[in-house]
Amino acid sequence: MAAVPVEESLDELAELAISAGAEIVERLVQSRDAPDAATLVGRGKVQELAEAARSGSVDVAVFDHDLSPTQQRNLEKALDCKVIDRTQLILDIFASRAHTREGRLQVELAQLNYLRPRLAGHGVEMSRLGGGIGTRGPGETKLETDRRQIGRRIKKIEDDLEGVRAGRALHRRRRSAVPLATLALAGYTNAGKSTLFNRLADASVLTDARMFATLDPTVRPITLPSRRRVLASDTVGFIRNLPTTLVKAFRATLEEVCEAALVLHVVDISSASAEAHTAHVGKVLAEIGAAGIPRILVLNKMDRLPAGELEAGGDRGEEMVARRLLSGSGVATDTPAVAISALSGAGIPRLLRVIDEALPLDPVVRASFRLRLGDGATLALLHQYGRVLEARYGEQWCYVEAEIPESLQRRLAGSGLQKG
Repeated sequence: MAAVPVEESLDELAELAISAGAEIVERLVQSRDAPDAATLVGRGKVQELAEAARSGSVDVAVFDHDLSPTQQRNLEKALDCKVIDRTQLILDIFASRAHTREGRLQVELAQLNYLRPRLAGHGVEMSRLGGGIGTRGPGETKLETDRRQIGRRIKKIEDDLEGVRAGRALHRRRRSAVPLATLALAGYTNAGKSTLFNRLADASVLTDARMFATLDPTVRPITLPSRRRVLASDTVGFIRNLPTTLVKAFRATLEEVCEAALVLHVVDISSASAEAHTAHVGKVLAEIGAAGIPRILVLNKMDRLPAGELEAGGDRGEEMVARRLLSGSGVATDTPAVAISALSGAGIPRLLRVIDEALPLDPVVRASFRLRLGDGATLALLHQYGRVLEARYGEQWCYVEAEIPESLQRRLAGSGLQKG
């Protein structure tokens, strides 16, 4: 993957900072052969940063590079303000956006894993001997006590997340009891996944121009043109250099992608970095084990392009754009592509048809059933996943004519409910 241009990387960092509630005062760039071990940027640049911080009344300095605990401590002392790196900024955004118990646990786990090696950078107060019962070990310092407490908390959160993971697996098994294919929406953050999800599923997931507006996964049903019902799952957005701690922490959420029958890879086609974003998402999907899942490239925000840029070429134009975007991603360049505007709804009917064609075949069939009058669960199943054409009631039985997915028909026939 090609290196990201410096200005583009800084633009993304600025967008992250604004998403966290910051106001950008100054942007500075340095080019050097190797990072300085003590301050990352070197003595001369530190002096320049200190002057800029004083003149602009800066509260926080954000570095687009991971800082070691020593570098962070030295920079805070020299700049006389809080210093954070890109990873810490992303963790802060995630902490403010996670609303479910699972999301909060995932973020706390990532934060603790980030904090543990940096305890030594929190000043001399971390080095004094601990006080109180249970903290006075032989030569034990408060730093060692804090590290042990963080270790215990990490273990507790990991155990809780395993419970969440088991719960997700149970939900997936329940969903698979009535075989419904699952679509997973994946893409770079702010590509328009949640807007598309709302459009497809008639849902009300939060949409926002800020990065990582939604973190907590949502699953909703969608009806395709063939009248098949499928489940759509909205997932956390990806970003360049997403901290490893976050990828690990959000494993349970990302498993929704790995379990999907089809991935809708949403790309902001109006972005100048669309090609790099596409390659990065392809890389992350490969890292989490989802590289082999069939996908559709959804070219979103076509309404922001010059009039006719994609429409004029029709299918051919979409294919050419897809080949360009996928050329460096390791994904087959013949991946289906559909240009849409999730905001206006343009292209959505065609996208649904392409999804219908790409999913494993589960045709709708007409079937007759004889149900006991008390069997409301099966009747509800027929209404939920099919279309009941007729229902006639006798003294003991209910006779139903319905159009349902073939997979559901096979399942119910195996239960002896279907009439011959």
